[in-house]
Formats: sequence, C-alpha cells, structure tokens
Amino acid sequence: MKTLYTAEALATGAGRNGHARSSDGRVDFDLAAPKEMGGSGEGTNPEQLFAAGYAACFHSALQMVAREAKVDIGDSSVGAQVSIGPREEGGFGLAVTLEVTLPNTEHAQATELAEKAHQVCPYSNATRGNIEVTLVVSDD
Repeated sequence: MKTLYTAEALATGAGRNGHARSSDGRVDFDLAAPKEMGGSGEGTNPEQLFAAGYAACFHSALQMVAREAKVDIGDSSVGAQVSIGPREEGGFGLAVTLEVTLPNTEHAQATELAEKAHQVCPYSNATRGNIEVTLVVSDD
C-alpha cells in the first residue's frame, strides 16, 4: 500500500478512563468507560470514536461510488452503531451496523450503491472477516 496519510494519537492514563490526544492537537479529550461497562460515562469512549470514524469514512466512499454512477445523493447520511461485548472464545469483540439513508433514490439502487461503498471503504476493508458489519439501507 502506498501511504497517503498517517494519523497519530497517544492514549495516556488508565486506558478507557484516561486521555487521548492527536499529534496535531486537533483531537484532545478525556476518555471514560460507558456506564454500561461500569464507568462514569463522563467522557467519550473508543466505540464512539470508531462509530464516528466509520460513519464518515463510509459516507465518503458512498459519495465516491455515487459520483462514478452519476447518481445525486446530496441528502444522504450514514450512521454507525458500534457494539462491544464478550466473545465466546474469550476477550471482547465488536459488531457494527451501518445505517445508510439515501432519500430520493430507489431502494434497489440505494442498496447497490451501499454495497459498492462497502467494497471500497477503508474501514470496511479493515474489518471484513474480523467483525460482523450489517448494512441497513433506507431510501426515505
């Protein structure tokens, strides 16, 4: 792979209850485990960050494949739900649901665009075969 960009961040403190900062300082915040996992919930957590990153990245991939197909998806959106839980074989795992909304696009075409985006999105390529990713496509 030819590297186009490398992001850098450092986590300090107590992991999920610590602090994270990017090398350029644009990301700089306290972390806190969610209440559901025994934390205070008073800061952001890795799953929220992953959800935001995946949603944004997938939306860019969706816009790219729509441009190539000459389809206007101007009012589109992508939401991501990232779930965490124990795995049967030990440790913890993640699952993702991507909610793709393409108003004014026929459902079959919206589904086709979402599936094509899933093939080119770097987050999708990184997670494929490692975690369950579910696409939910809506045309309203």
